[in-house]
Amino acid sequence: MMISVEDAKRLIFNNCKLARRLRVKLPDALGSVLASDIFSPIDTPPFDQSAVDGYAFSFESWDGQSSLTIVGEVQAGSTFDTPIGKHQAVRIFTGALVPLDVDTVVMQELVEVVDDSMIIKDELLTLNRNVRPKASQTKAGFLTLPKGHCMTPASISLLASLGVNEVEVFDKPRVSIIVTGKELIPAGQPLEEGKIFESNAQGLQAALRMLRIEPVSIELVGDEKPAIKEAINSASNADIIIMTGGASVGDYDFVPSALEECGATKVFHKVKQRPGKPFYFGTLDKTIVFGLPGNPAAVLACFYEYIVPAITSFTTIEYFKKRTMVLANGYKKKPQLTYFLKGKTDGDQVEILDNQQSYLMTSFAYADCLIHLDEGREAYEVGDEVEVLMIV
Repeated sequence: MMISVEDAKRLIFNNCKLARRLRVKLPDALGSVLASDIFSPIDTPPFDQSAVDGYAFSFESWDGQSSLTIVGEVQAGSTFDTPIGKHQAVRIFTGALVPLDVDTVVMQELVEVVDDSMIIKDELLTLNRNVRPKASQTKAGFLTLPKGHCMTPASISLLASLGVNEVEVFDKPRVSIIVTGKELIPAGQPLEEGKIFESNAQGLQAALRMLRIEPVSIELVGDEKPAIKEAINSASNADIIIMTGGASVGDYDFVPSALEECGATKVFHKVKQRPGKPFYFGTLDKTIVFGLPGNPAAVLACFYEYIVPAITSFTTIEYFKKRTMVLANGYKKKPQLTYFLKGKTDGDQVEILDNQQSYLMTSFAYADCLIHLDEGREAYEVGDEVEVLMIV
């Protein structure tokens, strides 16, 4: 019996695991989500710091006109312990510690230097100018990045500046891909009569890489049940198995029965949708299994609509956004089916592209979203509001 799209998504959600946590080195956290709050262990900057190359002096001791005597130099990474008196200055460089006796830095481009004396030419100079105050970025003990934050290059740079070298993140799922079909041959081989080039494995691998997930295994098998069962058993240590082809009710559609013979429990098989009606979902011990149709457009539509939310249960990342937009063109559909149509957005409008059949990938290559057309409606007109799932 077919179920609705809403019921299918609910059943998948109810069978997904809680996210696992692990500690990783900071550079390996890119694209992961923090599983705990990060509190700053130090003040940053840890001292008053020069923001420019220039000259540091006490603003109060300068009368605005007199020359200052240069009494030393402070490089980044060094200190200056000699007292600095009135009408004196030190040469200072970007990132260097500002000595205690001074509080203002004038840019080197705005001074005139003759021997050991300098005259300031900056008419807009004010107290504390060009000084980065201690703890102006983070204070020791304060929350820096919260649990649930998705790690970016900037996040990694920030934590590295605090001396953090490991973080706790939500673990990404281990995903295995099994592609079935006697008619499939890898790209690069001669195309034999009656054969087609395999594309689902490469499409799914690319889609997973968009989520920063590398499949743990990819296997291509024919339409023989023993080979399919062997592939299932080999992939059973994965958290998620994605299978394509062999999910319908034809004489050589062995995926549902092969899964059953391997010990899988069927949660549902067939959804009231287009494309991807013969969609299978089940569990195999602690592994969740998706059995998708073989048509490439149906495979990717089901990936975005169902598998990505399942992966979200592991990573807690919301990968693709949903939006409400208005249709640029109308569409008539069969009743009692939810449609996922390839679309192209332009501002607040979305166009339903041509070539929507499940075996055609030309429109998918240009699409930036999937348009949801409700099960209960048969016709949509220009200007009607629809929900779209952005996929780029």
